[in-house]
Amino acid sequence: MGVRRIRKNQIQADQKRSRRENSTWKNKERERRDERMRNLIRSGKPPYTPAVQSWLSIKTGKPARLITAEDVQRVLGN
Repeated sequence: MGVRRIRKNQIQADQKRSRRENSTWKNKERERRDERMRNLIRSGKPPYTPAVQSWLSIKTGKPARLITAEDVQRVLGN
């Protein structure tokens, strides 16, 4: 085995460990962000801020310009 292969294997092992350790923290952060965005949508009205539009776009799978009021209600219902 060459040095490159050893280095590659070490990088892969480090990345696996990192994903395992950080996934719990990231899942909790995603839940907090979802709740924060839902509260912003409930308290506000269109047009939403770019952060909210981006979040809605991810949740609906549509570009922000194509999101309708029904889509927003569907996301809030989940």
